[in-house]
Amino acid sequence: MVTGAASGMGAATARLFAAEGDRVVVVDRNAEGAEATAAEIGGLAVVGDISDSAFCDSAVAQAVDTFGRLDVLVNAAGTIVRADADNTSDADWLRVMSVNVSGTFFLCRAAVREMKAQGKGAIVNFGSIWGDVGGKGHVAYCASKGAIHQLTRALALDHARDGIRVNGVCPGEVDTPMLRSARSVAVTDEYLANMADATIPMGRLAQPEEIGRVVLFLASDAASYMTGALVPVDAGYTAV
Repeated sequence: MVTGAASGMGAATARLFAAEGDRVVVVDRNAEGAEATAAEIGGLAVVGDISDSAFCDSAVAQAVDTFGRLDVLVNAAGTIVRADADNTSDADWLRVMSVNVSGTFFLCRAAVREMKAQGKGAIVNFGSIWGDVGGKGHVAYCASKGAIHQLTRALALDHARDGIRVNGVCPGEVDTPMLRSARSVAVTDEYLANMADATIPMGRLAQPEEIGRVVLFLASDAASYMTGALVPVDAGYTAV
């Protein structure tokens, strides 16, 4: 199951799992995008809002009813508000927290119940470089990703003896619709290239597939001795 799989890193990750022969459940509130991704990879689209715990329970139940089990959960869904505290409304704050933090928790909780019964499972949560370092003008998003990092660590410890591994991937700047959204200037390829050259050690943005390949590794048996890890995929941004 991959959430946020209508576009961006979620969609790229879903494609990579499908290419490995996995049966993929595509979860997103964007019905058109979710159904397009699912049709492309021969997966199952489940449309809804992950901030609703009942929907999360239902999504996991649909996956198990359809495929008989749930081996991997990837929590890639997220939202962002580009504002400092003074310009972040109550509604903005609550929406970021309800999607990024509560939605991830609700899905992890539902998945853990199934995975415990199976005796095995892997969860990969999407954190961020801004879960560990600050990002000016993104107070709600930074707080939410810090919470995801701690949620990942706590879940890993709670379920280490249940055969469930819980890890996180922490992307840097990735060329996705979210990166291009809600900015005060016109976002062109030239603008993003200049931004990357000025701020990223490798001098370029990541492509969604570059993050997805790390997710695929963390979910696989090749990472069988990894749990509670938060893996930065950021071209050296947090190395300084």
